[in-house]
Amino acid sequence: MDPATAAAVVVFALAAILAFFGYSQTLKARTALRAAEEELRRLHESAGKETEARRKELLLEAKEESQRLRQEIEKENRERQAEFAALETRIRGREEALERRLENLEKKEHEIESQEEDIGILRRQAEELVLSQRRELERVSSLTVDEGRQLLLRQLDDELEREKARRIKQNEEEIQRESERRARKIVALAIQRCAVDQTAESTVSTVQLPADDMKGRIIGREGRNIRTFETLTGVDLIIDDTPECVVLSAFDPVRREVARVALTNLISDGRIHPGRIEESITKARDEVEALILEAGERAVFETGVTGLHPEMVKVLGKLRFRTSFGQNILEHSIEMAHLAGSIAAELGANVGVAKRAALLHDLGKAIDFEVEGPHVDIGVDLCKRYGESPEVIHAVEAHHGDIEQQTVEAVIVQCADAISSARPGARREVLENYVKRLKKLEDIGKSIPGVEKTFAVQAGREIRVMVKPEEVDDAKACLLARETAKRIEEELQYPGHIKVTVIREIRSVEYAK
Repeated sequence: MDPATAAAVVVFALAAILAFFGYSQTLKARTALRAAEEELRRLHESAGKETEARRKELLLEAKEESQRLRQEIEKENRERQAEFAALETRIRGREEALERRLENLEKKEHEIESQEEDIGILRRQAEELVLSQRRELERVSSLTVDEGRQLLLRQLDDELEREKARRIKQNEEEIQRESERRARKIVALAIQRCAVDQTAESTVSTVQLPADDMKGRIIGREGRNIRTFETLTGVDLIIDDTPECVVLSAFDPVRREVARVALTNLISDGRIHPGRIEESITKARDEVEALILEAGERAVFETGVTGLHPEMVKVLGKLRFRTSFGQNILEHSIEMAHLAGSIAAELGANVGVAKRAALLHDLGKAIDFEVEGPHVDIGVDLCKRYGESPEVIHAVEAHHGDIEQQTVEAVIVQCADAISSARPGARREVLENYVKRLKKLEDIGKSIPGVEKTFAVQAGREIRVMVKPEEVDDAKACLLARETAKRIEEELQYPGHIKVTVIREIRSVEYAK
């Protein structure tokens, strides 16, 4: 067999095999398809039977649920009908009760109408009786109704006036006792914690001389030494017949101190001529500047006030040479700082602000010879210039009452100023002003109606008012004391407080013969 034939045979065999294999696969596929169709038909029949059974089951459940709901609704309807029946029964009972009450009210209304008629008759009878009694009273008392009313009102006014005076006196006494107790406690604690030495100075300084011949050397040839001294210092040098002393007079305390130091150094040195005088005055100015700075730093250290501007410390130190009524202003300011701090601590106020304002309150007096205006305004300007807080500035500005105090620290500073100034021995008062104040105090008391005599006692700390007993009774005496105190507050300026005592005295005099 040739190769071509063999290949053809092989190809034919393979084709036959493939054909047989394809036919067998086709038969299998048809058989599987028929089996699947049969299974599908069977499943369809089974599903139809299950669906019918499920439908019947659901229909039965729906019927049972409907029956249950119908039974519940019927039960609720029966319950509501029972409630409506009970409610209707209660409403019917209330209507019957209201009808009975209405009948009772109608009966009572008829009774009241009949009683009102009886009351009207009785009222008319009472009015006629009152009218007849009024006519009889007018005839017996010889007073008309208006006159009697006026008399009664006057009696009521007198009673009310006495009662008002009694109440005012009682309240004033109670308030006075309580306020005095608390104020005395606070002031006593503040004073106990403050003990400051006070010095009295004036507008002149005295320099002792080793011998009277030193006066001639101070005057110099044709007065050139004394002229040079007065020109350079701005201080008047008074040389009189007073033995072994000369007097320096000037209103500026710093200049006067410079002159005193310079003159003391010249006397100690013994060489007195214009050149030496100029040199000594220059040296004295440096010494006084050092004293001023030292005094300011001492005041700041003693009071515990920190953070002051250096220039303000210098101005504060100048108060060492400034006095008011004989009281040294720097010592007064230090004392005030201690008092204000103690009072602020007792009252729970700001201690730092109170002490700072008290220390700086009279700062303007240090330069009031150099700047025009009141010392309060000068001090406020200095505080503003050197960056003090608004609270401190307000307290400084209000310490004399020029403006209304807006903070408790401002009130404390004013109180500390009064305590430090008014305490015994703190200040000296000019005799003329003292006499005028006492006379004005007595005149105020005499100007009030009903006053017979007035006496100012205890150096003007108390005024005793003698009233006319026939014009002023005991109740009006209390009002008179209050009026007198009010007029003293309005018309006088004084440190501390003034006690007003009203005395009403009745004397019965008879002579045995």
